[in-house]
Amino acid sequence: MAKDKNKSDRKFEKKTDSEKSVPSVAASAETPTSQTAKATSLPKGFSLDDPKLPKDIDDKSLKSGGYPYDKRMKREEFEEKLHALQVELVKLQTHNLKTRGRIVILYEGRDGAGKGSCINAFREHLNPRNTRTVALTKPTETESGQLYFQRYAVHLPTAGEVVLFDRSWYNRAGVERVMGYCTPDQLAIFLREAPEFESLLVRDGIRLFKYHLSIGREMQIKRFHERRHDPLKQWKLSSVDLAALEKWDDYTEANTEMFRFTHTAIAPWTIVHANDQRRARIETIRNILLAIDYEGRDLAAIGQPDPLIIGSGPEFLAQNLAAPKT
Repeated sequence: MAKDKNKSDRKFEKKTDSEKSVPSVAASAETPTSQTAKATSLPKGFSLDDPKLPKDIDDKSLKSGGYPYDKRMKREEFEEKLHALQVELVKLQTHNLKTRGRIVILYEGRDGAGKGSCINAFREHLNPRNTRTVALTKPTETESGQLYFQRYAVHLPTAGEVVLFDRSWYNRAGVERVMGYCTPDQLAIFLREAPEFESLLVRDGIRLFKYHLSIGREMQIKRFHERRHDPLKQWKLSSVDLAALEKWDDYTEANTEMFRFTHTAIAPWTIVHANDQRRARIETIRNILLAIDYEGRDLAAIGQPDPLIIGSGPEFLAQNLAAPKT
């Protein structure tokens, strides 16, 4: 976005040392030919084509990545809480229309983290004319020649709208970086300009929420296995998803750098432990409802956030950027 080099240089003179190092971060990113060197091997003997998931993986899946609960939220509890939150979402939509507000919600995370299910739970009972999902395919030749943020900017909300991005401009810091679809220079520019772009949105009055759904290694394998063998879910498993299975460490490194440079005071990241999709859906919706003061808000119905599942700030980020626990 910063096209005037002199202005850009002056603007970043007061940045911290870590922020100034963005270009060197990009220069260290793997090229397509070097990425396999850091690939994480799948468990010995595991095959995605085998219809039976190994018991060891299944047993470890829920607690993988240091997940704090031994059991999933019970269905009855989940449905009761979700219904109460969805009633509040209808109130929020009415308020947003009345006040001509604009809300943008980004859902990021590893493949299989449950981004789509969180989005579906959010918009299930909302008017689709005012609440819409954006899930872009790979850029066209024309889009590839545009300003990077341009194809996302055209989907931003007008007055009264809520837009949910199922992956967003952060594709550049994740999938594109790991799979070698962008150059080190393009990554460096993105890490510098994403906070600027988001600052423009927030200063213009858009309410911006950035969620990163975090899952463990075994949980990702389990969900990919389910997609492979469920005929109703096979469409969710792309060639890029399959490649992600062997690139766990590469994505961990990419996420670490992404948080380092784009977790800002004006547009912070919120991390959500998502091994249990029910808890993840509840906490992402609750977080938004607690952040916006709308007419008729029922705080008792919304409830309190679970600090073991959702959080932000340097300490929570550092905790979740540590090496995955199994």
